[in-house]
Amino acid sequence: MSLERTDAVTPPRLWRVGRTAALVAALLAAVVLAVGLGSVYIPPGEVLGALGRGVASLWTGAELSPEDVIVWQLRLPRVAMGVLVGACLAVCGGAFQGVFRNPLADPYLLGVASGAGLGATVAIVAGWPRPLVPVAALLAALAAVSLTLTLAREGRRLPPVRLILAGVVVGSILSAVSTFLILRGEDRARQVLAYTLGDLGFSGWGDVLTVLPYALAGGGVLMLLGRALDTLQLGDLTARSLGVPVERLRLLVVLAASVATAAAVAYVGIIGFVGLVVPHVVRLAWGAGHRVLLPVSALAGGTLLVLADLLARTTPLSQVGVVTTLLGGPFFLWLLRRGGHD
Repeated sequence: MSLERTDAVTPPRLWRVGRTAALVAALLAAVVLAVGLGSVYIPPGEVLGALGRGVASLWTGAELSPEDVIVWQLRLPRVAMGVLVGACLAVCGGAFQGVFRNPLADPYLLGVASGAGLGATVAIVAGWPRPLVPVAALLAALAAVSLTLTLAREGRRLPPVRLILAGVVVGSILSAVSTFLILRGEDRARQVLAYTLGDLGFSGWGDVLTVLPYALAGGGVLMLLGRALDTLQLGDLTARSLGVPVERLRLLVVLAASVATAAAVAYVGIIGFVGLVVPHVVRLAWGAGHRVLLPVSALAGGTLLVLADLLARTTPLSQVGVVTTLLGGPFFLWLLRRGGHD
């Protein structure tokens, strides 16, 4: 399996437009379904009515019914966070796979997940108030990426192989430190484990509004770089000859993707396989051009995470990270076998 191989099967433009429209409809349906299902069932028509009344109340000041409160204050923030985080992870995964020309790259490649995990572990084991846990996770994730970039730098260059190796080493060391701290604070180990498995259950509007600017900034920069990422697939030398500043492009992609991923991971924990699998599926159905791949991956990633979270909270699986791993792992193995020796 390779990025070049999938680029050779780009479907006609009309097919891609039709598939994108179907994907948008699937995302909207997933949102309505996820908001309606729970301990109190709310039919789709009532969900849409509650959404309309909630928007109207911003101008009229009308008091919301208990059902409207369930929709707006309990379920919609969780679903919105699912859309945001799923889109963020999928876009960052697609950008990493493009900039490293490596189909196994994902948003956690440079130590973001391990850094966030260590920051959250320190905060939980030390007994810090819960609002400080994502702050510690975000700062530690950004510190981990900074350390990876420092170790990988070779003069003014950032060779992809050194970046990947440095990310693996930094991630392994930080994971070892996290494990040591968990063993030292056994009474809080369950809380740390819940974080490392990913959970959207504590998401409120405040969390959504905190992650939103990071996701928009990081994802927006990556989508603007789609044409340059396409040129990079021709190789560094060819890209340079066509006027692409390869090293600055690589650094910009790494920074934008790392900031967006770190913010998402800090608030919901470590959710695996979304950033790895979604870009592959989109590449198969829409082609490998990054100007299409990245925005479509955002739609697909948001849809997948909303449905995975719905499955998690309506079954004994309970953690969304468990669902994405159980679904994504076998699917990715199927993709590997489908790719044969490539």
